[in-house]
Amino acid sequence: MERYLVFGILSLPIIILSWRTLSKVQSHGFYRFFSWECIAWLLASNYKFWFENAFSGRQIFSWIFLFLGAFLVIDGVIMLKKAGKPVKTRDEESLFEFEKTSELVDTGIFKYIRHPLYSSLIFLTWGIFLKNPTGQLFIVSFLSTVFLYSTALFDEKECIKYFGKQYNEYMKRTKRFIPFLI
Repeated sequence: MERYLVFGILSLPIIILSWRTLSKVQSHGFYRFFSWECIAWLLASNYKFWFENAFSGRQIFSWIFLFLGAFLVIDGVIMLKKAGKPVKTRDEESLFEFEKTSELVDTGIFKYIRHPLYSSLIFLTWGIFLKNPTGQLFIVSFLSTVFLYSTALFDEKECIKYFGKQYNEYMKRTKRFIPFLI
């Protein structure tokens, strides 16, 4: 029962942040919502195990993933605000204010990967999973990753529509989530 209560509490801000995109299946925000919900379920299921057996290999990998995820999201948001020149005139409802950039950001972490914010969520997903891995939570983690992959694909379509050929060229020289790999 406690898990459902925690999940419900975590879901409220997710719904508030995502309500604009829930009816837009062709927007990246639609798929991001479901990934966030998976992450909320993982948190609700594993928060009790956060510091259990703190120096086990599983916990160490978990913390590495969590810190890597934190680095990616912090650096990604800073770069979007700094180099992307956010504008209020960009009227895409599925974007948060810091995402409404007028310039393609291809410096900093964006020089190596196109989606550091989604990559951070993938690392967050698997970092939380490793706190107390179960078969059910593996499925939820896998689904979260699939939703984030879908989010990235739809985001790329939106970026191509906005930035055009410049974004296509950018896609040729960067990876989607992990530098030099994926």
